[in-house]
Amino acid sequence: MIRLLRPLTRGTTYTRLLHLLLPAALVSVWLFIDMSKPWVPALLVVPVGLIPAVRRGEGLQARFMLVPDGPEPSSSAAVGTISTAPSATWRDRGRTVVWLEARLLFTVPATFAAVWLPFLSVDLARAALGHTVLDNPVYRIDEPHWAYGLLVPLPLLALAAVVVGLGGLVAAVARGLLGPSPAEKLAALETRTEQLLERTRIARELHDSIGHALTVAVVQAGAARTAGDPAFTDRALAAIEETGRAALEDLERVLGVLRESERPVSGRPTLVDADRLLESARTSGATVDAEVTGPLETVPGPASREGYRILQEALTNVLRHAGAVPVEVRIAVAGDALALEVRNPLGAAAPGPGRGSGLRGIRERAALLGGHADTGPDGGEWRVRVALPLR
Repeated sequence: MIRLLRPLTRGTTYTRLLHLLLPAALVSVWLFIDMSKPWVPALLVVPVGLIPAVRRGEGLQARFMLVPDGPEPSSSAAVGTISTAPSATWRDRGRTVVWLEARLLFTVPATFAAVWLPFLSVDLARAALGHTVLDNPVYRIDEPHWAYGLLVPLPLLALAAVVVGLGGLVAAVARGLLGPSPAEKLAALETRTEQLLERTRIARELHDSIGHALTVAVVQAGAARTAGDPAFTDRALAAIEETGRAALEDLERVLGVLRESERPVSGRPTLVDADRLLESARTSGATVDAEVTGPLETVPGPASREGYRILQEALTNVLRHAGAVPVEVRIAVAGDALALEVRNPLGAAAPGPGRGSGLRGIRERAALLGGHADTGPDGGEWRVRVALPLR
């Protein structure tokens, strides 16, 4: 019994009842004008439902009154949720018209139950106390009897059943008729995909920038500890400080994106700033032989930014796995392509061609721009070769 009465303790039950009774105001006004044509309100809502903004208003009303304290069904395509967007197609307008007609249909039993069932309980109580009920247009009680008192709860229970049942039904109909259209589902899916891609990109950014900074710091600190040269120690500490500052800038930018997701990503380093990476590798003990051909400043922003991160990850891998070894860096801009190659002697602890999230990130970045990346041993050297289209 308690389980059956539990819906009466939820606020949703009563907001749904209010939602069911709202159209009764329109119907009552028209019946006051002309009671001989009760079908006119159903005709009037047809042109109203064709107005695009009406769907938005009905969606907001349904969302806040029919499902205010319950979670919306969640999925990547927003299936089953109530849309709050204006009608974009004639199919949406037609669904809105059907929804308005359904609201008028639901309001008839809801109004009857909400008005007459409480009155019936009151009249049954009066009849149990010895009063006759003769002025009610729906029913009459000529002979009062105490047994009518036993029937007093029945209309109230029927009212509760009608309110809960109709409320659940109108919520289900709202999800069907006011739910997102196929275009809205596709837009929601695209938005969700963009969010996931942005999270993946942020994860790669943190891995590349912070991982690079930590690798340089570890290598520099280890070299300074074993060198025993005060001048070298000063240079190592300066390199650690500079790398740490750059990592903090990257971290602050990424955190800014997380705090304000609508803000465009700007200020990311590009290949024009590659000298900073090369100098950082040199101060870590590596001998870097760099050759840049072609105008880096003409490389489009996406390719230049991703190229910088690819170069950063490649140099980080060299320092992490091979240590202070000679490194050859070749960056070439020719025609509609950007070529980037990093070579270093193959160490005993070099990773395999398919291992490491850094190498996977390099391949993912290249593929995202329509290019390709090759990583792995090549004639006694470890090679990272990336080709990116510029158009």
